[in-house]
Amino acid sequence: MTVLAEQVGSVDTVFKMFGPDHKIVVEAFDDPEVANVTCYLSRAKTGGIKGGLGLAEDTSDAAISCQQIGPVTLSDRVVSGKAEGEVVFRQRTSLIFKKLQVVRFYDKKRHALIYLSYSDKVVNGSPKNALSAVPIMPWTQ
Repeated sequence: MTVLAEQVGSVDTVFKMFGPDHKIVVEAFDDPEVANVTCYLSRAKTGGIKGGLGLAEDTSDAAISCQQIGPVTLSDRVVSGKAEGEVVFRQRTSLIFKKLQVVRFYDKKRHALIYLSYSDKVVNGSPKNALSAVPIMPWTQ
């Protein structure tokens, strides 16, 4: 199951005479399987005429930060997660072939959720990635 992110804000990085400027976009999404964990993504968004028409390919530059925002209860599905992780977020970053993904892993030994963001392409992905860890602790009030 994947979710949509909501845009929190953006900053322009390159002025474009025609079409939107190149930007860094900040988005937030809640983990669909783990209540009270929110992830924030910052990613490059290509502007210009192609970007305005949705034809440009965004770069693979992205960062992620995830936080526990309340009491967390892990389901059996999350705890018994696969070694290759579970995709919790996916967004298209080109017209057809490229996408940004966030995959969740559960580290049983350290009782933490690990979120990995990366871009991939049908033919040639990118090694650029970012990582965020959320320790699962009893929530104190």
